[in-house]
Amino acid sequence: MIRFRPFQRRPVSLVAGGAGFVGSHLVLELVERGEQVVIIDDLSTGEVRNLGTAISSGGAIFLHADVAVAAWKLRELLERAGIDELDSIYHLASPASPQAYAAHPWETLKVNSLGTMSLIEIALERGARMLYASTAAVDADSLEDLETGEYLGGDPTGPRAGYTQAKRFGEAAMSCAIRTHGLGGRVVRLANCYGPMMNTRDGRLIPSLVGAVLERRPLPIHGTGLQSRTMTYVEDAVELMVRVMRAEYPAFQPVDTATDDERSVLDIARTLAGVAGVPFEVDHLAVRAGDAERRKPNSTVARSIGWKPQTSLEEGLKRTMEWYNNERPCFA
Repeated sequence: MIRFRPFQRRPVSLVAGGAGFVGSHLVLELVERGEQVVIIDDLSTGEVRNLGTAISSGGAIFLHADVAVAAWKLRELLERAGIDELDSIYHLASPASPQAYAAHPWETLKVNSLGTMSLIEIALERGARMLYASTAAVDADSLEDLETGEYLGGDPTGPRAGYTQAKRFGEAAMSCAIRTHGLGGRVVRLANCYGPMMNTRDGRLIPSLVGAVLERRPLPIHGTGLQSRTMTYVEDAVELMVRVMRAEYPAFQPVDTATDDERSVLDIARTLAGVAGVPFEVDHLAVRAGDAERRKPNSTVARSIGWKPQTSLEEGLKRTMEWYNNERPCFA
């Protein structure tokens, strides 16, 4: 007698902000893992061209829309697209670079508040798990805060408030939905992610340095360059998000993307110059308002679920420069 194997439905994930830098890498990873991916993005900071491989493979569909709307509008959007079931929702829909959230502060507040709450409603209706992409910037704004433990939640009216306070609200919404409605929720705090497909003019450290190398300019450094950062290669960050989504937790707690390789901004720039084979020439710029002297997230929770970064700074920068040297002309 012939025995047929039972049909196994492919998991379906919704990625809000899936055309952005980290979002597009996440989409590619989920498709590679055999999932069907629904991408929602308004393209305010994302690029459809980042998704070419995922869409052409048939593993992903793209819906051009803003998630910062009432839940019933998202429900109608999914129904029109024929999306009946959802297993996971990844919420990465937010401007994330200094230039982007400075230019769109209201939109940043809206997508992290209304957008988060609407996606939570969809997740609860569909019985889906939901991951919210936050930022390490919610944890502390200065070295003094980290050392003294006197962190009071950051400046609610400063130049970065539209971003950091929006992310704090998003985390609060997730935690309330988890406690009061039983949402299968997770929060990952991204910190200094870099890699291929970055916008070299988005104002963040590595993109700015890469842009300068490509244009044969001195490397731009804000302030003294002695401020420290830990950098996370984008593929490592994506692997953490997928792992966090699938992990079982005894209790809700945010998870930081964190490495133990803390370096000064000058050292990071010097490393990139060495990888790219260009002279180490620095263009010192004014200190950015609200810029932290130190940003080293806590890796304890990430390591407790078996994650650790696999890509050294040198290797990550090498892969990034190789991508730009080979692919950037096609993205110009």
